[in-house]
Amino acid sequence: MLRMRSAVAIFAGALLGAVLSVTNLAQATVARQTAPSPTADHSKFKELQKEFKSGPEVTKACLSCHTEAAKQVHLTKHWTWEFINTEKNQKLGKKNVLNNFCISTGKNTPYCTTCHVGYGWKDDSFDFSSEANVDCLVCHDTTLTYTKQPGLAGHVVGQDMEFPKGSGKIIKALNLSNIAQNVGKSSRDTCGVCHFFGGGGDGVKHGDMDSSLYAPEKNVDVHMDVDGLNFVCATCHQTSSHDIPGSRYTPTAKDKGGAHMRGKSEGQNPATCVACHDSKPHKDSKNKHAVRLNNHTEKLACQTCHIPAFARGGVATKMNWDWSTAGQMGPDGKPMVKKDDHGHAIYDTRKGDFILGENVKPEYYWFNGGVTYTLLGDKIEKGDKPVGINKIEGSPTDGKSLIWPFKVMRGKQPYDPENHTLITPHTAGPKSDGGYWTNFDWERAAAQGMKDRGAPFSGKVDFINTEMYWPVAHMVATKDKSVGCNECHAKDGRLNGVKGIYIPGRDANPLIDKAAWLLALLTLVGVLVHAAIRIFASKKH
Repeated sequence: MLRMRSAVAIFAGALLGAVLSVTNLAQATVARQTAPSPTADHSKFKELQKEFKSGPEVTKACLSCHTEAAKQVHLTKHWTWEFINTEKNQKLGKKNVLNNFCISTGKNTPYCTTCHVGYGWKDDSFDFSSEANVDCLVCHDTTLTYTKQPGLAGHVVGQDMEFPKGSGKIIKALNLSNIAQNVGKSSRDTCGVCHFFGGGGDGVKHGDMDSSLYAPEKNVDVHMDVDGLNFVCATCHQTSSHDIPGSRYTPTAKDKGGAHMRGKSEGQNPATCVACHDSKPHKDSKNKHAVRLNNHTEKLACQTCHIPAFARGGVATKMNWDWSTAGQMGPDGKPMVKKDDHGHAIYDTRKGDFILGENVKPEYYWFNGGVTYTLLGDKIEKGDKPVGINKIEGSPTDGKSLIWPFKVMRGKQPYDPENHTLITPHTAGPKSDGGYWTNFDWERAAAQGMKDRGAPFSGKVDFINTEMYWPVAHMVATKDKSVGCNECHAKDGRLNGVKGIYIPGRDANPLIDKAAWLLALLTLVGVLVHAAIRIFASKKH
């Protein structure tokens, strides 16, 4: 049975083409039927039995009971959008981290912060200390009617409004009172409305997270299967004081802790496979095949075998994004969108060319969790190899690495050829003199974006090839659909480019092979000679 959840992309990123959410209430209810009943009926709280005209008004009402909640949120990555990587001596955040999807925030902030867990972050004047600016509903809505309008810096439409201005289109106000009276635990819907649509659209960024996970079948994800285990995001990403474990900046590549006692394992990441399954997950100790598979866990991440492909739910993911071709107009002189036979956009005047993929086999690399980012202002050189937006670390000999599956996003993005730095252009929303960014004046877009970030810009724009690594951790297949032995133990198999490990069937030495065949032949001859002697002797007797 096909379960599709028509959804919104609330994420505007640095793009004009962010999509708004349309929800299917009946379908999403399936995913909530097994959830435990709440211990409080918020519709009975007098603080919520009134009309609300803005998000902060709702938050103030929430805080009248949940007095410490906003303070806890203020300490999380979801609020600060920053992370300090002490091992790499890097402070990572939306101001200096780049990508090859939407490129950057900067001048595009009011669109990017559509996915912020707060209200009003449009520029550097945002008050991060304000408790009223915390958005409680974005994580705790259960009505599936809570949406954010791209370009409003995370604010919601609390009163009917014309958008865009002068368009004559009226966006109806949300029923904030009804939403506030029906809050509950987070769900795949609340997490997915941002994380499934990161990078400007459904499935664009991660490849292993998209709208197919709202109500997936078992073949898409064995843990989230709505007719089976029905895991929500927080089942694995178990949260304490609003701080959600799991990080793309410093992932846990090799968990040596064994199965965790939830709430008792200090300093351990509850979102790893090992946290539940232990480091020896194949339990039949009398089965030689299970023992052999457990030996594989010393070199292979669980995901390497159990996620044979990503983008498996019917949603294509972007594999390549070429910004350098943006600006081409259609025959009528207006912006155009070209689509392939499956209806996927493969060219957009505002964004350039795309290459998309479904059921994509990952690329495999040694990975120890170390990631170093190319930040705004870092010097780079244009050459034959793509520039790494992020660089993963790993080695077969460091004792910390496993072979991991990755989505590698490749692209072409603006670059300052004189300063030798990547550019953060203004790509989303209106120009300062009116109109919207369509046919790119790259020099001007770059000047505005770099000025907003306080970064130097030479006035010249070139384009440079880049790549970015995203570890694959979702869309876990059923065990019968996991990677078969012969897919790796073969010439030109999945692990063909992975060095530092001997794989029977893949690796061969001609001299050893010849010696082995000679030994086998001599053994056969010996057996035949022995048999002949026995036969001759028996007849003589």
